[in-house]
Amino acid sequence: MNFRTWVPAFGLFCSSVVLSAYAQTAQPADSIVAVVNSEPITQSEVRSAVQRTARDMEQQRVAVPRTEELQRRVLERLINERAQLQHARETGVRVDEAAVDQAEEGVARQNQINVAELRLRVTKDGLTVAQFRSQLRDQLMLSRLHERDVEGRLRISDADIDAVIAEQLAGQTDPLAKEINLANLLVSVPENATVEQASQRMLLAQKVLDRIRAGEDFAALVNELSAGDRANGGQLGLRRADRYPPSFVAATQKLAVGQVSEIVRSGAGFHILKVVQMKAPTAPAKAMVQTHARHILLRTGAQLTQAAAVTRVADFKKRIESGAATFQTLAREHSQDGSAAQGGDLGWVSQGAFVPEFEEPMNRLADGQISAPVVSRFGVHLIQVIERQRVEMSEREVRESIRAQLKESRYEAAFNSWAQEIRANAFVELREPTQ
Repeated sequence: MNFRTWVPAFGLFCSSVVLSAYAQTAQPADSIVAVVNSEPITQSEVRSAVQRTARDMEQQRVAVPRTEELQRRVLERLINERAQLQHARETGVRVDEAAVDQAEEGVARQNQINVAELRLRVTKDGLTVAQFRSQLRDQLMLSRLHERDVEGRLRISDADIDAVIAEQLAGQTDPLAKEINLANLLVSVPENATVEQASQRMLLAQKVLDRIRAGEDFAALVNELSAGDRANGGQLGLRRADRYPPSFVAATQKLAVGQVSEIVRSGAGFHILKVVQMKAPTAPAKAMVQTHARHILLRTGAQLTQAAAVTRVADFKKRIESGAATFQTLAREHSQDGSAAQGGDLGWVSQGAFVPEFEEPMNRLADGQISAPVVSRFGVHLIQVIERQRVEMSEREVRESIRAQLKESRYEAAFNSWAQEIRANAFVELREPTQ
């Protein structure tokens, strides 16, 4: 499964891309604050978008910037979106009425109302139905544009995959690629110590080492005598060997876990090091764990805030765990993606199939366990792991797994680069500062 294939085409009705009605819907006295390729952005559009953005940030408990800064960010976002929409239309991206109908029905279902009730709410919020449907059309157009232009840039070559495999293989023989956790007992030496003082501190360090080798507890001696960090018995934490001082690595690289080094001299004094943990470099995977999961997705936006979506998803979890409803039934009734008809079933998927903010909490679940509400770039999810299986991978599957991971890791940079190009190619005239 491709790492984005489960995202439905109509679903990007989210707060990160909220477009207000275009200038033709503004009041006659509405001022123009920017022009993008001859298409205006009005003061009322910016004001409305600022209000929505500030409200969403407050609900998400994110610090809201100063008004002037928020206005600047919102205007820049609207300029970028307007330029992208123009590019989409000019390059043949089309959205038919059936797709807009489906998106409208999805928003209504998300809010547990029918389309007629949704349209009443929209008009009460100050939009006409035509304006609301135009916004939905824009979201669909942007989604399709990004899928075509941004994901189309993510060309992962065989050479890229070969480089990852070569790096993994090299790590197996590189002593600096392994991860180690060392505990450190430091007998300090004053910065301007005389030779005699340094010798006395060296003798003290040797006595401490003798006590350790006689069977005394290393952590207890750290708490008693060390001039370094005494937390957790002086442990420095699991990290790659090349992130330790070379003298520490040289003194411990031939030791087994639990063994203690000879005395190591540094500018701070004399160190005694204990190998607490050692982790070999990861070899290229020849087997993978596949997960069979299902989910419920509520998309956030003008009609459903993230805070409200989290509350609803938490309620779904309570209803499932109490036996009042099944996961499959709630998914069919409420989920806003293509898996809804299958009760939210996502099928068997391999690592890298989903975006990290979804996959990481999924991977922490035990079989049968249901997550707390999970927020991703697509909305708020409730996830249940049905079961897992470990399967041997062919050489082709190993390479495809690496390809998927490289695509995901490169997506954000590709999107930012593409968006900057669209912005640079647009003629933008700023008329006046926003008020």
